[in-house]
Amino acid sequence: MGQVTATAERTIDAPADTVRTLVADYAETRPKILTEAYRDYAVTEGGTGAGTVATWKLQATSKRVRDVAATVTEPKPGTIVETDANSSMVTTWTVAEAGDKSTVRIETTWQGAGGIGGFFEKTFAPGGLKRIYDGVLDNLEKVATA
Repeated sequence: MGQVTATAERTIDAPADTVRTLVADYAETRPKILTEAYRDYAVTEGGTGAGTVATWKLQATSKRVRDVAATVTEPKPGTIVETDANSSMVTTWTVAEAGDKSTVRIETTWQGAGGIGGFFEKTFAPGGLKRIYDGVLDNLEKVATA
């Protein structure tokens, strides 16, 4: 059982403060930027930044659906961490200044399965999740630059 990591990153033509505010907005912005891979999205506590609790189903593949119950923390400015109560999955959103633009990075880590299943998970899951995150970043860019 090894750690699996999936990452996606994008430079967005909007100020970092604007993008940080959008990323931390689980009530209004998040539903607008999620792709069809996310179903049954709901905010159950809070709605903005630390203290928010949100749930959703992540359809990673046609056969793999993960029920996520994420609690949000903000360990430092520009960093939002979603910790899943139902698994070892932790997703970190980092928004950094890049001149008058922003660099947004999404990184998810989790403890993968063992054996041959774990080998395939570690080999293929990061690419699949990156494709999902690329779609989310596309949508975030549209909202941030509108």
